[in-house]
Amino acid sequence: MTTPPPDATPGPPPGPTPGPTPGPASAKHPRLDIRAFVERVAAAAGPDGRLSPAQVADAEIFPFEGPLRVKELAAPVEPEPARAGESATDCHNCALPDTTYLWTSTHWRLRILEGRAVPTLMLEPRAHLDLADLDDRAARELGALTVAVARALEAVPGVARAHVHRWGDGAAHLHIWFFGRPAGLLQLRGSCLPDWLDLLPPLPAESAQAIGEHVAQALHWPER
Repeated sequence: MTTPPPDATPGPPPGPTPGPTPGPASAKHPRLDIRAFVERVAAAAGPDGRLSPAQVADAEIFPFEGPLRVKELAAPVEPEPARAGESATDCHNCALPDTTYLWTSTHWRLRILEGRAVPTLMLEPRAHLDLADLDDRAARELGALTVAVARALEAVPGVARAHVHRWGDGAAHLHIWFFGRPAGLLQLRGSCLPDWLDLLPPLPAESAQAIGEHVAQALHWPER
């Protein structure tokens, strides 16, 4: 048997090479643990089972004040109910004619939503697709169009920022929301703007239409 020199590092013992030490969750199989989520909420709640509203209610952008109670988080629903228009045959968006839209291309359509307190536009794919269904071409087009619509909306005098949202919990057909946040109205900044929109009086239809037409005219799209 050969003796290693004094400064040599002994090798591993005979046998299979040990693998990496497993962590608390496997990186190969990530998941959102719903049970743990609910347990964290329960642990953070007060004796009445409700969370404290203080952190939200004290925010400048929150539209309510006075005594508030946070709803108890209901138990998870499995499976979730179907969204509106899960199939193209019963999809409201697919059934809308092009005349409903301010701007259309081979693959995309843009419309103005009247009756909202701020300029509100919606971008949709012509095909019945959700966000994760887009192929690489459609994904690139969505990125470019999102920037173009936001840029045109922010160029409207009186609009400080274009808020861009996608929720996807109500209707299955992909629809991207664009809200023109009014300049100087700091309480309308951030994530509470959709809550304010349920409370504020609507923008006059002629103003909403004029802003929508301005945005549509600014979209120089090669496929149009």
